[in-house]
This record gives sequence, C-alpha cells and structure tokens, in this order.
Amino acid sequence: MNVVERFIKRTSKLGIEIKLSANLPWIYIHSINGKRVTERFHAEHGFTAFWYPVKLDQDYAFSNRREVFKLVRTYL
Repeated sequence: MNVVERFIKRTSKLGIEIKLSANLPWIYIHSINGKRVTERFHAEHGFTAFWYPVKLDQDYAFSNRREVFKLVRTYL
C-alpha cells in the first residue's frame, strides 16, 4: 500500500472524506468532507498533497505533510 492509499484509508477511519484529483506529477486535494478546497500550494491549479514518482522504483511522496494536515484541520 502506498502513502496515498494509507492517507485516504486512515483519514476515512476518522470520518474524514478526502477526494483527490491528479495532473501528473501533482496529486491535488479536491475536497474535504464535501467542501471544495480553494487554496493553492506548490501549483497554480490546486493544493498539491502528493507527488507521483519520477522513476518506477520510487514511491509517492507527500508534498509537505505538515501543510496537508494543517489544511485538513481548517476544513473540519
């Protein structure tokens, strides 16, 4: 299980529904508990939560774990 799947699974256990969208290599947080995310972070099109791996042997990576959880807390 990669970091994105673990993040979604663990937040859903806490009752937090997070929808993601992607535009390679960025993975954006689209909405949190049905509220559309309007903030921008590391991109012009949305809040970048994760990066797709550049090479096949690499894993997904958080853009900035602290900022992602800070955003989640503001939308709760």
